[in-house]
Amino acid sequence: MTTAEPDKRPGPELRAEGLHLGYDHRVVVEDLDLVVPPGRITAIVGANACGKSTLLRALARLLAPRRGSVRLDGRALRSIPTRELAQRLGILPQTPVAPEGLTVIDLVSRGRSPHQTWWRQWSESDEAAVREALAATGLTGLADRAVDELSGGQRQRAWIAMAVAQGTPVLLLDEPTTYLDLAHQIDVLDLITDLNRRENRTVVMVLHDLNHACRYADHVIAMKSGRIVAQGRPAEVITAATVEDVFDLRCQVTTDPVSGTPLVIPMGRHHTGVAAGTD
Repeated sequence: MTTAEPDKRPGPELRAEGLHLGYDHRVVVEDLDLVVPPGRITAIVGANACGKSTLLRALARLLAPRRGSVRLDGRALRSIPTRELAQRLGILPQTPVAPEGLTVIDLVSRGRSPHQTWWRQWSESDEAAVREALAATGLTGLADRAVDELSGGQRQRAWIAMAVAQGTPVLLLDEPTTYLDLAHQIDVLDLITDLNRRENRTVVMVLHDLNHACRYADHVIAMKSGRIVAQGRPAEVITAATVEDVFDLRCQVTTDPVSGTPLVIPMGRHHTGVAAGTD
């Protein structure tokens, strides 16, 4: 949640400048500028096909810009050697798939690959990083289980544990709560918040649920048709006018009684009455 302000040191600066992105002849993002707040949790929201995941792929150097650049601490991502970049920036894509029979501890151990070289093999520090990642995600007791035998929430935590073991100061997550039930969604988002607060990791995640974005993010970016229409603190971005513009959805925005953050109440065609006490 965003009600407390942890004491954080500045983290790496990730920014995009004049970014143009697309696939084949289709333009998805055009002339986009972005600065990710270091040491904070940023949520990217918007309707389907607005460019959220495309932007995240570019921030992770999985998609080369047609024009413009993405920079990490002033260095263009394209100029950073792959191993060095993997030590500083991690990504969890949508619905990752593990090889059949791979155990949780083997998956998490793969997060240490960027730290391995032909002269530096598995070390005590790698072992410690894996143990800590398993403990942080509550998976120590499941370390020897096959990933494909886990529940959806456990499986997602295993992938996050791999990213934790990778030890990157920047973590990019593409819809980390997809296909999870509500309890597991909250579990995963609480875990991500713990990583941010405890380890000062800069987190950027694509989310569909606006109320989750408001509760868990320090900074929200609202996108529409490949451009940023609003960004800032949740209370500044998630307004009835912005939701209607971005999602073509009428709503009421009130205050979440638990977190004190904006709470979006959609208004469908069959529920158009205005409740008392809402904005």
